[in-house]
Amino acid sequence: MTSSLPVPSRRTFLAGAGSLGAIAALAACSGGGAGSSGPDTEADPKDQTIGVAMPTQTYERWVQDGANIKKSLEKEGYKVTLQYADDDIPTQSQQIDQMVTQGVAALIIASIDGSALTSQLDAARAAGIPVISYDRLLTNSENVDFYVTFDNYKVGVTQANSLLYGLGLLDEKFEKASDAPKGPLNIELFAGSLDDNNAHLFWKGAIDTLQPYMDDGVLEVPSKQTDIDQCAIQRWEQETAQKRMENLLTTHYKGDKKLDGVLAPADPLSRGIINALQNDGRGDTIKDGLPIITGQDAEIASIKLIADGVQFSTIFKDTRKLADQAVVAAKAYLEGKEPEANDTKTYDNGSKVVPSYLLPVEMVLESNYEKILVDSGYYTEEQVEKGQA
Repeated sequence: MTSSLPVPSRRTFLAGAGSLGAIAALAACSGGGAGSSGPDTEADPKDQTIGVAMPTQTYERWVQDGANIKKSLEKEGYKVTLQYADDDIPTQSQQIDQMVTQGVAALIIASIDGSALTSQLDAARAAGIPVISYDRLLTNSENVDFYVTFDNYKVGVTQANSLLYGLGLLDEKFEKASDAPKGPLNIELFAGSLDDNNAHLFWKGAIDTLQPYMDDGVLEVPSKQTDIDQCAIQRWEQETAQKRMENLLTTHYKGDKKLDGVLAPADPLSRGIINALQNDGRGDTIKDGLPIITGQDAEIASIKLIADGVQFSTIFKDTRKLADQAVVAAKAYLEGKEPEANDTKTYDNGSKVVPSYLLPVEMVLESNYEKILVDSGYYTEEQVEKGQA
């Protein structure tokens, strides 16, 4: 699988390269990085600061991720510098530059654009700072030590299976339904931000699952937009997804032409799509005729929609466990050990295959959201009723 990812600008690279010597020197004499020799494995956690770079606070899950990582690191005794970049690549680059200059002991990075931090990763390596790529793979650099994430191909497969289940093509065991409609059923496809490596894995998992049904004519895409470049939503923005859905309805669903389902790879996109469909008079709920719409990340606003029979599904990725795994990896490096990887083949970032730890995912439906999310303490029933965490 290939993706078209932007390359850091020459200006950014020169700025990073020009400061490598100063950064390395500062890191070596601080409480964090220990020059090219790596972390000080004898240092007490209370004397070490770990830098955590998150992409944005406008997306609920990243707020939770940052809070979970900080809490887990502090529980281990480390100090934490947590920064959010508001989906602005230069801001994130500057934040990580500053963390390296300040001599953090390790970096945990959830990137905006996985290919845009090459000079920062070079600087971290020069300063002996281990780098853990968090959920979004850092690409085009050898200076990535470890990757913690979910099984992102499986996310796409699970999203597609939930769509097929909602359309009646699969039964409750996710096998071919005995009374499956022969079709054709009309669907539309959405993808995530092209600069996010995960978006490509979600897409591949979903399309590999849906393609046989499209080949057989059971599923049709009236817009003919079946390429990821046509379906991608930059920065995963809800408003952009809503606008694209509105354009699809205007162009391809005039009159009483039915839309049966929408593959949406994330909850903000799902909500934008739902807004467009409801505004177009296509039902307030699934029972009223609203299409089957998938999602991801189990955001509280979408869990309420699922509980209310509006959104059909989402994918739950327990970020508490992901945060814990990032901390386990960081702690291992700071103690001079190698963290455990359960995947050493899948995640080629363009420069190396990054050893990875993958966590499982779960499909959330109206029938099981309480068991998965409420019983586990992720949300309370009151939060679900309000749609606010």
